[in-house]
Formats: sequence, C-alpha cells, structure tokens
Amino acid sequence: MTLLNTFLFVFLLSTPYSHAQQVNGKNHGRNKLPEIGAAGFSALSIDKEQLIGNAMMKHLRASQPIVNDPVLIEYINDLGNRMVRNAQDVHYNFEFFLVNNKELNAFAFFGGHIGIHTGLITTAETESELASVVAHEISHVTQRHLARKMEAQNRNQPLTMAGMISGVLLTLINPTVGMAALSTSMAASQQASINYTRTNEKEADRVGIQLLANSGFDPMGAPNFFSKMAEQYRYKSKPPAMLLTHPLPESRISEARVRAQNFPARQIRASLQFELAKARLKARYEGNAQDNIKRYLIEIEKQRYVYKEAAQYGLAIAYFENENYEKSHEIIKSLLTKDQNNLFYIDLFTDLHIKVKNFPPILERLEKLNLLMPNNQVVALNYANALNEAENYQAAEILLQDFLLVQPNNFIAHDLLTDTYKKQNKMAMMHATKAEVFALLGAYPRAIDELQTGYNYADDKPLVKKRIKARIIQLQEQENKLKRLN
Repeated sequence: MTLLNTFLFVFLLSTPYSHAQQVNGKNHGRNKLPEIGAAGFSALSIDKEQLIGNAMMKHLRASQPIVNDPVLIEYINDLGNRMVRNAQDVHYNFEFFLVNNKELNAFAFFGGHIGIHTGLITTAETESELASVVAHEISHVTQRHLARKMEAQNRNQPLTMAGMISGVLLTLINPTVGMAALSTSMAASQQASINYTRTNEKEADRVGIQLLANSGFDPMGAPNFFSKMAEQYRYKSKPPAMLLTHPLPESRISEARVRAQNFPARQIRASLQFELAKARLKARYEGNAQDNIKRYLIEIEKQRYVYKEAAQYGLAIAYFENENYEKSHEIIKSLLTKDQNNLFYIDLFTDLHIKVKNFPPILERLEKLNLLMPNNQVVALNYANALNEAENYQAAEILLQDFLLVQPNNFIAHDLLTDTYKKQNKMAMMHATKAEVFALLGAYPRAIDELQTGYNYADDKPLVKKRIKARIIQLQEQENKLKRLN
C-alpha cells in the first residue's frame, strides 16, 4: 500500500457521527530565501492535497471542540490572512480555526488549514507573539512540509509508513497520544522522521520570521515567544503539546533571535482586537462566571490591563454569563458609544437584547451594519439570530440564503438556517439544510438520509425535489472522490 493510500485508508475508517452530534449539536523581507515551496508535488498533487485537507477538516469538526464563535473566527482569519497576502507559494485559500484547548499548540495540514489552540492566544503577551506562531504554520503550508515529509519517508522506509501515518492526524491534535502512536514505528524510520522535522522547523522559522516582518508585525515576537515557552517549561516533566511537535533546542531560539535582529527594530502599538479576543476567551470559555467577575474587577481597580476597554469587555461577558444582564448592558453600551462598529461589542450587545427580548434597538443597529459590512459573518449571523428570535423568520431565511451564497461552508449559518426552516414548518428545506450540516462533518450517509427525507416532504414542490436530487448526486460524488484516492 502506498503512503498516500495508507493515510487515506486510516483516515476513511473514522467517521464519528454520534460524537459529531454531541460536539456540534448545541447551541516584504530582507533575507533571501530558497524557492523550495514547490517541492513535494511528486508525492501529492495540489488538487489531492486540497481534497484530503477538506476531508480532514470535516473530521476535525466532528471530533474536536472547534470554536464555533463568529467573532473569534473573524479575528483569527483576519490575523492569518494579513500574513497570507504577503506569503509566496500560496496555492489555495487558507482556513484558520480555533480549538478550545488550553494546551499550547498549533498545527497545519493539507490544503491550507491551520488550527490554533485557544491556550496560545491567552498565553501570548502581544499580537506579534501570536502572529509569529501563525506565520510559522503558514510557512509549513507554503513550503509543503507534510507532502515533502511523506515523499521522503516513502522513499527511505516505504514498508514502515502504515504505523507512522496512522498517527499523523492524532499527533497534530493530541501530540502526547499521537507521538506514542508514532513511536511504535521502526527506530531507523523514526529517527529519519525526527531529522526531517527539525529541518522543516528551521525552514518554517526562517520563512515565518520574514513573513512576520513583511506583514507589519514585530519579528522579535518569534524568538520572544520561543524563549518564554522554553523557560516556562524548562524544568517541567510534561511540556506543552507545541514543544512535542515543535522542539525548541537553544540553537533554534538563538538562530531565530539572530534572524529577527536582521530586520529594523519596530515599535508596534498594542492591539485592542487581540486584547478583546483574549478577554472573550477567558471570560466565556475559561473558569466560572463568578470567579471571572472578581478577577476583572480587580484588574480594573488595580489597572492590570493593556487596554481598559478589553478588561471592561471581559467583565461585561462575565456578568452576562452570570445572568447579571443589567450590569453587562451598562458596560457594553458605554463601550459602544466610543466604538460603535466594534464587532466584539456588537455580538454581546445582540446577546443581551435577545435575552431580555428587546428586539427593535438591536435589529435597527444590525440592519445598518449589514448595509455597511455586507456578508460579514459576525453581523450577518447575529442579525439572522436576532430575526429568528424576533420571529421574523422570512427575513432571517433570505439573509442566511444570501450569506451562504458567499460562504457556502459556514457551519453556523447552515445550523441557523435549519432552525429557521424548522420554525416555519418548511420540512423539505429543513432536512435539506440539515444535510449540509452533516456534510460539513463528513457524515455523507447521514447527509444523504436527510436529503432523501426532505425529498419525501417535497411532493408538491418539483423544483425543490430536483435540487435535492442533484445535491444527493453531488454528495455521492464527493464521497466517491475520497474512495477513488484510496
């Protein structure tokens, strides 16, 4: 069995439908670099890489705690794409996503998919430190390290790849378990893999630091973050996940510092958006509401913050989570008077008005914002949610349909539209849209079942039946594409 076939065989065996329902059912540079990004093509074509990457992304949606939070998704994609615009050898659109995990880890895989653990954001002290990790992972993708590693391993040890490939995806997500799986491979092959990985890491450091500088960030963010991680875990028996997949010997830290110092010193103002993202993660995804309220009150009193607005925002979320809606509203209303289009504030403002069922003010504000920022996911999804809660289902339906024309793979939008159709008793369309939710999880049999159920509800709607039948054929073809690769 070839290396690619082995990977696909292992990958296609796992389709965690029941767990999927559990998880998702809730609610320009100075240093010249070698042009080696095109390597790895003989092992894996760009088309196949994208196909496998999309399949892996569906698998992760179904099996990992992906953060389905439009505000944070918007933030991390804005940060990542600022650097992608300055990168070379970009063959496809990138997708950046967050995994709700305090472990310090980040990973890149086929087709421009980059996952960031939430612990990285809350641990980084500056946006340049966070950006350095994202730039590093972008460089792994543009230099096609995974495809090149597969090619080298297949050439050197073709008979030992099954054990190694079976741990690749697991290693990306859970390095402790994944590395244990990989360690069962033959010693010679394992050593070759380690050596190749070290070469990849140096190359990603070199490309990443230049990318960081070219994108307007402080290139010292990379060695600074490296040093903090190495020092923090120097004497710990259990290093963070990121140090297992991205080893940090002293030589690597020194080389990163020397390379960063080749760029002009840059004083960069602290990022409010970064601080708001940290506050949102800490107040909404970590700890409990009452403890978070106390912590933010102390931070504000003792002025232990980079931006007071971010500390106030964290406190407003903590109050909201503790159902102190009046206090939360007082803070967020004040913040909005100074920054009326800030999407972090708009999102919480929407949640507050929905909770107290005061729809006119938020619908008016979101309608204006939707004209100002058409197809922005934070605005569109909040607007649709508010329209649903206000029982204006037809307007919500039209809004979501238009949005999905632009962002057809938006999981939250499909989920919201499913609910919109259900509330209108449009059962054929409800099942058809629910099928898209399952398709985004890679659960093709479940998706096709939903479409067939929808087809049975559409007896008096010949056009709907025709569209559903066409979609069944499309999903069957997508499933068969993966099988043909194997």
